[in-house]
Amino acid sequence: MKNSIDAHVEFSFKGEDYSLTSHVDLDLLMETESSLPSFHAILARDNNIDTYSYLYEVMLETGIRFANAQGIAANFLSGGDFNQEGFISSWQENRVLGLLQPIATRELGITDLDRHPSLKTALVQAYSLGKRTC
Repeated sequence: MKNSIDAHVEFSFKGEDYSLTSHVDLDLLMETESSLPSFHAILARDNNIDTYSYLYEVMLETGIRFANAQGIAANFLSGGDFNQEGFISSWQENRVLGLLQPIATRELGITDLDRHPSLKTALVQAYSLGKRTC
């Protein structure tokens, strides 16, 4: 399932009220950035606000509320707050397992690594070791 979330911020600047919302494709960000950039920057970009403006500086002082999380992102949304670190960790783990599962199926005939926790741990550790030595 696709991972996405809506980010929303409301603030006032020079007597004008702003209510900005962006629908964020978290998978696309994770694949291209390997982490999540500032949601304030995403909101600014999507709403044509210059990140070098006073308007943007005022927006930075306002907290972002999140809603409508889809995919595993929904597990990290609580009361309008989004646990970005938890999502990133889970997304990366799922990505690694998505790479390892076909190998386990093809080479070992194991169709569900979750049923073989020791093997799953060993494969993840081998993947991590290989990644560090590259």
